[in-house]
Amino acid sequence: MKEEIGYLSLVLHAHLPFVRHPDHESHLEERWLYEAMTETYIPLLNHFQDLREEGAEYRLTMSLTPPLLSMLSDPLLQYRYGVHIGKLVDLAAAEVERTADNRLLNKSARLYLERFKRANETFEKYDGNLINGFKSFQDSGELELITCGATHGYLPLMKQYPEAVRAQIEVAIETHQQHLGKAPRGIWLPECGYYPGVENILEEYGLRFFVVDTHGILYAEPRPRYGVFAPIYVGQSRVAAFGRDNTSSKEVWSSKEGYPGDHDYREYYRDIGFDLPLDYVKEYTGQDELQVNTGIKYHKITDDDCKLENKELYDPEVALARAAEHAKDFVHKRTEEVKELSEFMDRKPLLLSPYDAELFGHWWYEGPDFINNLIREVAFNQSELELVSPIDYLAEYPVNQLCQPPSCSWGEGGYHDVWLEDNNDWIYRHLHKAAERMTELATKFKEVDHLTERALNQAARELLLAQSSDWAFIMKTETMVEYAVYRTKAHVSNFSDLYEQIKSQSIDEEMLSDLEAKNNLFPELDYRVYSREYKSEVSRIIKY
Repeated sequence: MKEEIGYLSLVLHAHLPFVRHPDHESHLEERWLYEAMTETYIPLLNHFQDLREEGAEYRLTMSLTPPLLSMLSDPLLQYRYGVHIGKLVDLAAAEVERTADNRLLNKSARLYLERFKRANETFEKYDGNLINGFKSFQDSGELELITCGATHGYLPLMKQYPEAVRAQIEVAIETHQQHLGKAPRGIWLPECGYYPGVENILEEYGLRFFVVDTHGILYAEPRPRYGVFAPIYVGQSRVAAFGRDNTSSKEVWSSKEGYPGDHDYREYYRDIGFDLPLDYVKEYTGQDELQVNTGIKYHKITDDDCKLENKELYDPEVALARAAEHAKDFVHKRTEEVKELSEFMDRKPLLLSPYDAELFGHWWYEGPDFINNLIREVAFNQSELELVSPIDYLAEYPVNQLCQPPSCSWGEGGYHDVWLEDNNDWIYRHLHKAAERMTELATKFKEVDHLTERALNQAARELLLAQSSDWAFIMKTETMVEYAVYRTKAHVSNFSDLYEQIKSQSIDEEMLSDLEAKNNLFPELDYRVYSREYKSEVSRIIKY
């Protein structure tokens, strides 16, 4: 029987912005979802299934954000993923034949063929809806599934509009409830963005905890006695904040100092979609003129100074062995950490390690194998550390210090700079005006005819989509800037058109129908959540 001296809590934040283009047969940005399904979500589900069959006892916490839930459950995107993974199976089979004369290349090609086939089998096993898989592990206790903002809106920059913050929270909880059968007990605040007072809204909706970056705890007033190694209750609420353990985070996050930068791991930026002729791969990618990532990559990181074109060939067996070694090292270091901490605490220390889920598999190809080996190491090979969820820790230690964290985020610099700088600050005057107008509409129009209600609900959807923090982040990082600007302007423009039509009672039903068909998330959305007079029926929403 275990006599653990401390706890480890892995929190994976699974999120993608809502991207759905029914008007395009093969839209480039829709591939974000398909790549994450193939490389992150399905491999994790497969490992969870293997762990279940082997009797591993563990607890892992994951957020499944409302945009991700909406996309995973969408019939059009499910159909398109089925086509996508089928083409990857065909491409990998072609690669097995093409690389037959090269032992290392062929070994990798066979690995891809095996994994793509299993991904297709898993997709079909869950009837094309991966939510069914995550829900099954929630229901059996291995996963604690939490929510996020409705569209990952950055809450500190909308705090002057409490109706907008409330809408982000309530719509998220309702969406979570609809897809997963019960309300979430925790929330991943978008970008870990906290501002004093938001805990009161979270408490109203029955949320018990959220995650902040390290400085959000260390700079709290009064200074937390246990630092980030135990939660605090925020303000005067009973909502707990859990702080990130810097040491364990750095070992996984850092591509230079952390595990993902190991020279034997797969190099993300060498892909046959760019290495091989377009005429060969376009049959499988659906892109006749653009070179895109296929997910088939034959090179390893090699060394820090190696140029991309000089990368050495990848050996999957060596890389997977390194993932097992790194998982063992991670668990050993966490065990030593809790041993040291336990000498100074009157309770078992908790190490909270939060990460973007897509880091594992998509960016760090061996990441899901690392998590699999980590869980096995904790479950089968030691007795001093236990994997728990934050909600489990609160159940064991319901009494915690009352503190007030500062406004903070986990972005570069620790505050709001990433989402409010020269490349993206222009968006907020439009988002703020739209929030004001949505509140105006919802407060004024209480009882309306069916067409007006549809327009009001779609206006709320367009505002929520415009508020996604992903667009500002993309503008900051200068990756797919043109698309991020397009999406922001499109949703603001759609909202403005609907606002004018509702005010003048001259609704363009054809335009409205087109928007409803394209931007179709949150079908049960009620625009009245934005009303100044709105009182949520919390008892209706929260069903644990």
